[in-house]
Amino acid sequence: MKNALLCLFLAAPAAGLEVPYLDGRVSDQAGILSPAAAGEIASLLERHERQTGNQIAVLTIPSLEGEALEDFSVKVAKTWKLGQKGKDNGILMLVVPEDRKMRIEVGYGLEGSLPDALCGRIIRGEMAPAFRSKDYDGGVRAGVDAVLAALGGTYKPQKESGGNSGGGLTPDMDPAMRVLVGVFVFSILGLFTAIGILIPDATGWFLYFFLIPFWSMFPMVILGPRGALITLGCHLIGFPVLRLLAPRTALGKRLASGIHTSHGSYGSSCSSGWSGSSGGGFSSGGGFSGGGGSFGGGGSSGSW
Repeated sequence: MKNALLCLFLAAPAAGLEVPYLDGRVSDQAGILSPAAAGEIASLLERHERQTGNQIAVLTIPSLEGEALEDFSVKVAKTWKLGQKGKDNGILMLVVPEDRKMRIEVGYGLEGSLPDALCGRIIRGEMAPAFRSKDYDGGVRAGVDAVLAALGGTYKPQKESGGNSGGGLTPDMDPAMRVLVGVFVFSILGLFTAIGILIPDATGWFLYFFLIPFWSMFPMVILGPRGALITLGCHLIGFPVLRLLAPRTALGKRLASGIHTSHGSYGSSCSSGWSGSSGGGFSSGGGFSGGGGSFGGGGSSGSW
């Protein structure tokens, strides 16, 4: 009897909230959208997918029933496998009216164009004001329009800080925190870039190409799009130049020799693990299914 009760106790919280069936680009389980608005948004997302390959879905549910918003959002995105396998270009917009919560979940491949801070701005500036007025049609449409604009590089947040002359996406970040994050990010990227420059074998060129998406995404959070473009350009041009020149200097030869010696013990184990999950393909007909994209928790949450 005690064992049976223990099993019931352990199994109860494990069930969780079930992931709804993926029945379209707009799945209004909460019934907060008018048919006209849902149809317009679905058509807009379908056109965007045909043009770019990005797969975006909107889900509304009445309540989380006690489950954490972020956990459920990631569970839905991974179950639906939004985005193309290998490109991980999926986005889920989740709205929970009874809990007054919402989240934009972003796949790995779109985190550079739609970083967490920008998702938060879209939620606070575009969606929340409309939701407070019970205008769910307008709020979801405004959020979708802003996400599409951000992916296209044309979105301008409504409330920009006048002192943010650097063009960064996080003007509300504390300056000290910005410095700490910047030091951490550029130290890590700089270390691996230096190793790639000094390693004499093909692993150096592997690091060159492997670091390109990191130089394009992470500096954007600190420096904004323009600053990130400059740092990416420095990597694309500076890396090959320094790789040719550095080994010819006395210091470069000593460093390269030390790196090459230690590199031999682990170089064969280097690999990349960012691959999409297996799943269904894009439907060319009237249906809609995920394409195997992967998610890692990127995005932002909010309430109203």
